[in-house]
Amino acid sequence: MLDERKKKVLQAIIEEYINTAEPVSSNTLTKNHGLNCSSATIRNEMSELEKSGFLDKTHTSSGRIPSEKGYRYYVDELVCDNDISIEEIKYISQKLETKVNEIEELTKIAANTISEVTHYTTVSIGPKATTQRIEEIKFVLLGTRMMMAVILTDAGLIKETIIKFDEDINKKQVETINYMFNNKLKNQPIETIDRPLEEYLYDEITYSVNVIKPIIEQIKKVLKEDDKIYLEGANKSFELPEFNSLEVAKNFINILDTKELVADMLNTGFAEDINVYIGEENEKDELKDFSIVTFKHKVNGKDLGTIGIIGPKRMDYSKVISVMKYINKKLNNNE
Repeated sequence: MLDERKKKVLQAIIEEYINTAEPVSSNTLTKNHGLNCSSATIRNEMSELEKSGFLDKTHTSSGRIPSEKGYRYYVDELVCDNDISIEEIKYISQKLETKVNEIEELTKIAANTISEVTHYTTVSIGPKATTQRIEEIKFVLLGTRMMMAVILTDAGLIKETIIKFDEDINKKQVETINYMFNNKLKNQPIETIDRPLEEYLYDEITYSVNVIKPIIEQIKKVLKEDDKIYLEGANKSFELPEFNSLEVAKNFINILDTKELVADMLNTGFAEDINVYIGEENEKDELKDFSIVTFKHKVNGKDLGTIGIIGPKRMDYSKVISVMKYINKKLNNNE
């Protein structure tokens, strides 16, 4: 689609603009990027790239800035996915060596690390409970009329809930309930438990409805809870020149405050891929001023959740993609 010289000129313009946030002139390219051709040749190439829709010309400068089409070509064809320093590798390795007990916590640590290294805002969400299997349900008696249920899934997700009763229960009953629920629900995919839980337990129910009913209600409730969304480095975005615009800043805050929008953003794309959405490529109108990079990661078949970066279209895609790929590699090597 583009010859080698046009590719080099486009790459140089995009990387210069990412670094400076200023329209790029032919003189700047001649001085800073060693393209081994004259300013006149570069101007001609820039003009051709603009005609083809890869560059835009601003009204206030003779320089050019990348268009969304230009950014897309850069991400698909030109981006370096090894743009990570030795210091950054050491920092990431140190952060990911932290011992965690829950998958959600590991996702949070990975998201925080990405934000620290790239200086962009990250949002993360743990693995969906409904796509996992129940590995164990543990009931613990807390009082004569109170019990805690701990639900562990095969992906390491842990859900806890407190159950209150209208009548007394004892340790023997709790032991029986532990056996009963695990016998019927262990290794069941949560998303396929679409019948009333009473049907799964029908043959085992020997206690009064006052004991069984609140257990079932609380388990169903906790398994259907909305996924928790975690935010890292929101303040970093406001240091970028794009956020000097009050409209962009307000829109950004509204996005982060709208849980459903963020969840939809994170749940797009394909598993185990790094997905990049630039400006108008985002389905939601609220996201048209931004670029979104999402990363759905799995380790040994286990869903660890999704991490997303939201930033300006002038995002350092090379750095972001490189860091995400290295973290994915590191997580898999640690397993």
